[in-house]
Amino acid sequence: MIRVPSSMNNADFESLKIQDAVFVAYRNNETPLRNEVFFEEHAVIFVLEGEKKFVSPSKTIYVRKGQLVFIRRGYYFMQETLDVNYKSLVFFFNEKLLKEFVGQNFSLFQKDINKKVLSDVSEIMVFDVIQNIQKFTETIFPFFNRKSIYQEYFLKLKLHELLLNILEIDNSNHFKKMLWSLYNGEKLDLDYLMNSYYLRTLSVAELARLSGRSLSVFKRDFHKQFQCSPAYWIKNKRLEYAYLILKNTTKSVNEISLEIGYESVSHFIKAFKEKYQTTPSLLSKNEGA
Repeated sequence: MIRVPSSMNNADFESLKIQDAVFVAYRNNETPLRNEVFFEEHAVIFVLEGEKKFVSPSKTIYVRKGQLVFIRRGYYFMQETLDVNYKSLVFFFNEKLLKEFVGQNFSLFQKDINKKVLSDVSEIMVFDVIQNIQKFTETIFPFFNRKSIYQEYFLKLKLHELLLNILEIDNSNHFKKMLWSLYNGEKLDLDYLMNSYYLRTLSVAELARLSGRSLSVFKRDFHKQFQCSPAYWIKNKRLEYAYLILKNTTKSVNEISLEIGYESVSHFIKAFKEKYQTTPSLLSKNEGA
């Protein structure tokens, strides 16, 4: 699984930064790519050429030239470019920048907003690009070829311009609701969070951040709700999932070990035996007999 933007490299992307964090990246692929991606920050992807497919456990979305897609932080999927010469601009927004934007444009959010928990807001939103946004993307490219002590200030203005442009085409108000939820520090429901991410190779600190809590508050709230630690809950949930897969599919022990996030097959076998008093191979063999 690739984490973005932290794992982005200069060989694949040209990038610009605000406060040492990637703000915008330009990609020009000569061959189709397919990989699993986890978004560490909220992102907006403009498809400049070609088409990209996003596949999650719940949906499949195609984004074509002339469209943009907003992806909420913490979202993961299999992405695949469907054309040669795929080109895109990808903007990343950390929560500090988004909260600053809402605070500076507070009057835009005082009406037409119904209180919603963050889990009710769409994780991925696709918009058709209007002429204003098309022109906006063209103003970004000169920044890749110039150096200026004022560049970061210009890019912050561009961030605000982009967000305003998306709000203008956000007829459903889903994007506005998402920004408002972040500004108010709304916390993600723990049951929703854990059942969405327990198969992902995420640290407890990453889960805490996704939930909108500090690590200490996350651990406290988690223990109050589940009466155990996050690590213990995840381990048991993964093993229960593995048991179900072993009884109902012909997948190998190695395949299942990787699927539930174990990097070592031997560690998976040991943990499974401790919980079920048998090995995955024996269980699978008995089911197939």
